[in-house]
Amino acid sequence: MLSRVAESLYWMSRYVERTDGMLRMLKINYAASQDAVSEFSWSPVIRIFCGPEPEGAEGIEFNSRAVLQFMVTDKSNPNSIINIITQVRENARSVQDHITKDVWQCLNEYYHTVKDPKMKAMLKKDDPISVLDILIKQGTLFYGTTEVTMPRNECSSFMRIGKYLERSIQSVDVLDIKFGSVDHNPDLLTNTSYWKHLLLSIGGYELYLKTYRQGIEAENVLEQVVLNNEFPRSVIYSMNQLTKYFDRLRVDGDINPGDLGFLIGRLQSKVKYSSIKGLKQDDLHLFLAEIKSELYGIGNAFNQTCFSLS
Repeated sequence: MLSRVAESLYWMSRYVERTDGMLRMLKINYAASQDAVSEFSWSPVIRIFCGPEPEGAEGIEFNSRAVLQFMVTDKSNPNSIINIITQVRENARSVQDHITKDVWQCLNEYYHTVKDPKMKAMLKKDDPISVLDILIKQGTLFYGTTEVTMPRNECSSFMRIGKYLERSIQSVDVLDIKFGSVDHNPDLLTNTSYWKHLLLSIGGYELYLKTYRQGIEAENVLEQVVLNNEFPRSVIYSMNQLTKYFDRLRVDGDINPGDLGFLIGRLQSKVKYSSIKGLKQDDLHLFLAEIKSELYGIGNAFNQTCFSLS
């Protein structure tokens, strides 16, 4: 397979995963902002998906509607949903021979849905959650269509590696920023609503209730998001999937693993055998920072190993 084709498939899938995580986070946080007793800050969400000081986000931290427009339909924001999905469509267009017609139609429909001027108008005047639900369903349709129609070959492996690498980075980012907020407001550590919203934003609330009977506690939330093999957005689940599809790619695509295989295996072992119970706040930040750094290292090594000729 040409390296440019592999790169397009990888980023196409990674970008869709990014928009899915962003939309779910926006939906839950908008609902939380409506129930908030005091002024609700969107700063953590903006930092997760746009960086610490994104251009164009000045002065909107406490304005829910403005944040949603900035994150979803603002073309001046390079990390907005509309810009990311435009990139997804361009990647899909360049590899139409390597994806099924159903997958292309699905992504093309997603693009036209988010480009529809009605979406922007609805974010301003109507219930924003209805807009976010429409876009979330488009992402879910992509996942289902890919699962049902794509053959299990090199293309599928590149797509899944992009998906699970992006997912693991998101989960670590969410944990780091949410626990980081506890430094400035220690009361959040025992605030069950705060941790409930975190779980809801990554689809882990129902599983948490079935796993932990003693109520919502920060330490248990951390354990589920990092170490629960049954939670599809946990770090360890994503690492296991990365290992699985990289091994498959190594066989099917005849790829020399080099340092990449070592990096993936080392991080998988580090997460799998970590002991996060009782971690002090400073140690937790260091632990999450190390995982995130190694995930970025895997991404860079993957680019170098598989896409350097594109």
